[in-house]
Amino acid sequence: MEHEMKLQPEYYDFILNGTKRIEIRLFDEKRQQIKIGDIIKFLKEPDLNESFNAKVIELLKYNSFEEMFENFDISILADDSITKEKLISTLEQFYPKEKQEQYGVLGIKIELI
Repeated sequence: MEHEMKLQPEYYDFILNGTKRIEIRLFDEKRQQIKIGDIIKFLKEPDLNESFNAKVIELLKYNSFEEMFENFDISILADDSITKEKLISTLEQFYPKEKQEQYGVLGIKIELI
């Protein structure tokens, strides 16, 4: 199955550069459809005219972003150029703590194809 996800330019580039190897999302109804072996087409915001495909190789489920970040270094969640605190702050703009408590969060381990 193929899925589409939009990414802010900075995080889009982190994946293409090979530093970001885990895409982090809320484990809502849309992400509950993702299975190992699926393909994700990532689209670069804001224009959505650049894209690449990645294969899902592992799914990591947690109760919150903070819990997930205890198990992984920032170097594979984004890039060494930002801190875990900045990344959590950015994620919580899209997925507040109430939503994390409701759905949990998902780390999607990917490889470029």
